[in-house]
Amino acid sequence: MSNLNNLPILAITMGDPAGVGPEIAVKTFANQQTYEICKPLLVGNTSILKKAINLLQSELQINSVDDVDQARFLHGTIDIFNLDVEDPDAIEFGVVSAVAGDLAFRTVKQAIDLALAKKVDGTVTGPIHKGAIHAAGHHFSGHTEIYAHYTNTSKYAMLLAEEDLRVIHVSTHVSLRQACDNVKKDRVVEVIHLLNDSLKKLGIENPKIGVAGLNPHSSDDGLFGYEEKEEIEPALKEVQAEGIDAEGPVPPDTLFALATGGKFDGCVAMYHDQGHIPFKVVGFNWDKEKKVMKSVKGVNITLGLPIIRTSVDHGTAFEIAGKGVASPDALLLAIQYATRLHQSN
Repeated sequence: MSNLNNLPILAITMGDPAGVGPEIAVKTFANQQTYEICKPLLVGNTSILKKAINLLQSELQINSVDDVDQARFLHGTIDIFNLDVEDPDAIEFGVVSAVAGDLAFRTVKQAIDLALAKKVDGTVTGPIHKGAIHAAGHHFSGHTEIYAHYTNTSKYAMLLAEEDLRVIHVSTHVSLRQACDNVKKDRVVEVIHLLNDSLKKLGIENPKIGVAGLNPHSSDDGLFGYEEKEEIEPALKEVQAEGIDAEGPVPPDTLFALATGGKFDGCVAMYHDQGHIPFKVVGFNWDKEKKVMKSVKGVNITLGLPIIRTSVDHGTAFEIAGKGVASPDALLLAIQYATRLHQSN
């Protein structure tokens, strides 16, 4: 087992309390492996946590704190940085509400504040519901944008990671029309740099990067669009001249198959679904008989921030919230990645 004093302190947010976030948090804190790689601190509400512990019939104890120094970091006890809720009983599993959205937002903001104050070494986020966040009056399109806003970060990007498939995005939570307009040379150069740097931090000495085209067949020399020739190819020439091993534009329907086979260490997707769909095909496994996801893997990492942020890459799963069947795989994986990133700093 690792020396406890050398392990990073990670602030782990509960996510939307009406979703599977509290449940997967309890399952993750119950896992001895979590304490072998980090000192975990849950950020959420004590009453919601008790509800999740009772749901799972767990014997875990709770240590409610209002300062990191009060945490014990002992397996068998969940240290929770408690955020008050006026009526926690009003939050129901599977129901979108402003009360739940506000708590979820505040847990994220608290984790950011702890990291900026250097009271924790990194942050790991549970799933939030964008509709609930908006209903509470917090108008952000997702975790990535919340982190960028409160850390005053202008150059950032989302990286998805699952085994050999690592995907960064030129744009994420915008309309498809706007996503096409966002494919610009400078932005493509920026995300290639972010990906190259992050792959090195993850231990890949000389990363090989595959860059997707935007259009079918990467436009077939201009037959189906102009973005490849006018924006993506000039970006590739610039980073190649700097010594970055980047190839493309690779047809999007081919790139990810090549990456899962080991040709590329990382991929650049031009927009949200272009990267997320192949990624979730690899990481998400549906159990046809039980009609639930038997395994949900994959980590979301925000690059370019002054603090570490990793996250599960799945949603709140309201349809199974409160049933005790949610998989904690992605949360444990996100904790592992946060630890690796801390070690590389």
